[in-house]
Formats: sequence, structure tokens, C-alpha cells
Amino acid sequence: MPDDQRATTVDVRFPAGPSTPVEELLGGTAGGLRVGDERVREFLAAFGRRLLRPALARRHPELGSLGFFLRPSELARTVDGLSGEHVRVPRGLVFHVPPANVDTVFVYSWALSALMGNRNVVRLSRRSGTVAGTILETLHEALAEADPVIAATQRVVSYERSDAVTAALSAACDLRVVWGGDHAVREIRRHPLAPHARDLTFPDRSSFAVVRAAAWLCAPRAARVTTAEGFVNDAYWFDQAACSSPGTVFWVGAEGDCEAARTDFTGHVARVLTARGWGVDAAMAVEKRVSTYGLAADGLAERVEFHGNALACVRLPAAAPPPRRWLGAGTFAHARLAALAELAPLVERRDQTMTHFGFGRDELEELARGLAGRGVDRMVPVGGALSFHRVWDGVDLPAEFTRLVTVVR
Repeated sequence: MPDDQRATTVDVRFPAGPSTPVEELLGGTAGGLRVGDERVREFLAAFGRRLLRPALARRHPELGSLGFFLRPSELARTVDGLSGEHVRVPRGLVFHVPPANVDTVFVYSWALSALMGNRNVVRLSRRSGTVAGTILETLHEALAEADPVIAATQRVVSYERSDAVTAALSAACDLRVVWGGDHAVREIRRHPLAPHARDLTFPDRSSFAVVRAAAWLCAPRAARVTTAEGFVNDAYWFDQAACSSPGTVFWVGAEGDCEAARTDFTGHVARVLTARGWGVDAAMAVEKRVSTYGLAADGLAERVEFHGNALACVRLPAAAPPPRRWLGAGTFAHARLAALAELAPLVERRDQTMTHFGFGRDELEELARGLAGRGVDRMVPVGGALSFHRVWDGVDLPAEFTRLVTVVR
């Protein structure tokens, strides 16, 4: 193969096939789907059922969550929620660029786009982990029983960094979906889209938890254990690198209550980690110490505590802004607020998910209105940070994956 052709070749990983020039890939992706197409729904549901197999879900709990998201009732709810006075049609060809560090993200994005009837090309990083490989194997299992239209319209590819390939896919698509850091988004945006096309980007985000101290201290032990388990899931499934994983815990209430609640909470989290045998390697342990002591040296931390290599806690001064950079898996900043309203000045636009414990819906809605779009796109209970929803980062994904046709008689 000539060097110039090799530079524009992709590895086709779903449906599995030979390395293919990007022009052939684009030419071989046919259409023929409708919004909510029954053939896609059957395929996604079959794929989801396979992800829920007990042995697989135990080995990779995040795949169990994905399978739950793809259950038939949820797919039907997504499609039914789009009814209205306009006719919805697919947007066309959607090019997805997911991150390498959260293996399941590409499936949520792709599945919703396919459900909306789009042709899709997903670029899967060659650095993706074993979970991505398991997903591809399971997709092929479901494909064996699927309508041929699935294989004709959906592609997952990998390629070495190639401006030529990315440019070709960008120029051909009707919508480009980019997940990753700010730098990754800027790099992809260097490649122009067709005049009618648009970008949908999910750049760097940060997240935090908020706990009412009095509610924690009054909660039954079983509830505190369950919440600690949920917090561990939120933070540790993707080594705290997921955009929705909490990095800071805000304790709301009187100083004495907050101190007692934080101590009890930390003990519960440490016991969950011990029971699950969760640990980090020596390199990560060093990274965590460098990061936390760096905060202390900069005057941003009052106290640093380590509970083995898996859990590090940093005490922040009152009303200090939370650190928004990744400090290492299992590293959490803790700060006290006298009232929930004190959170508002600390929120920034990049803040995405607020997990919560001990607050009523009215309080949360009041906070959301008070923030007025300055930050926080999701408020979910502790344990729900990684639960994907069709509305993500304040964006209604099924709506973005479709176009509206006005029909007047």
C-alpha cells in the first residue's frame, strides 16, 4: 500500500473488517434508518441484555449500568419523548470522538445517535482499555442476530493520529461529537466542518458532592453504608477521571456537625475500599502525595490525611475554591459551608455534576435557579454520578441528533 494511502487508512473494528481507506469507509456507509427505527431498538436491546449477564456485570460494573440504560423501556421512553408538532428526521452522518480514559462514553453517545436513525462513525482510541474490547465483542455477538441495516450504517474505527483521516471524517459529517479535554476539543476543531454541519462538544468538566452534616449524622447506619458504597462507585470506577466523578465534598452545617460527619463518612468510605480490595500502585500513591502536599505548600490546604494508598483527604480553608484539576485516584478535598447558598459563589461554568445527600428537591431547585447557568448541569443523589441520561451537560442529546421538518397543510 502506498504511503499516502496508508496515511488515510483506518482499522474497522465494528463490524470487524480489513483496514480501509477513509474514502471507502465513507462510501460504504449506507442510510435507510428512521428516528426510533425498530431494527435499531431491537439491536440495542439485545446488546444491553448481554451486558447485563451476571458474570460480565460483576467483572465490569460500569457495563451493567450501560445495559440498564439500553433496556427496551428506556429506549421507548427516549423515542416517545420526542413527539411534537414537527416531523423529526435523522441528522445524517455523525462522527464521534470519545476520550480514551472512559471506555463506555462512546457507547452512550453512539447508541442515542443510532436510535435517532443516524449513520455513525466512532473513532475509538487505540489506547482504550479492556472494557472497550469487551464492548466490541458484545456488539458483535448482538450483530449476529441483527438486521443487516445495522452493519450497513454503523462503524467503529481506530487509527493512529492522522490529520488527513480526521479532516476527511469531519468534512463528511453532519454532526461532530467531541468528548475530552479542552486541548482535545481545540485540536479536533482545527478541522473544518461542512457549512451546514455543527459541533457538539463535551470539554473539561469537574464535579463535587454536597452533604448536609446533620442529615448524615441522623441517618441509619445502613443508609450511610449504602451512600458510602455509592460514593466509591462514583469516584473509583474510572479512577476519578470521569467528568462527573466528585473531587470535592462540601459539608453543610455547624462546624461540630460537619467535623463529626466528615470523620464518620471517611471511615465508611475507607471500609468499603478495604472490603473491595481497592488499592493503587506505588506510582499513583506518589502522585497523590505530590498533589496534596503541593496544595498545602500553596496555602490551599489546612490539613492532609492519608488512609492507605487508596484514600487521601485534603481539608480546605473556609470558602476556599475547590481544586478542579485531577489530583490522583481517590483524592478528595473537603470544605465546610454554613448554608447551601454559600456554594453559589464557588461554582464555575466547568462544574458539571453535583451529587447530594440530605437535601430536599425544593432546596436543590432553588440552588439551580440561583446559579442561573453559571455552572452545574446535573444534581443527582450520591451514587448516581456516573448514571448516564439522555440530557447530559445540559444538552438534550436525542434532540441534537435529529432535525425538525415543519409540515403545514
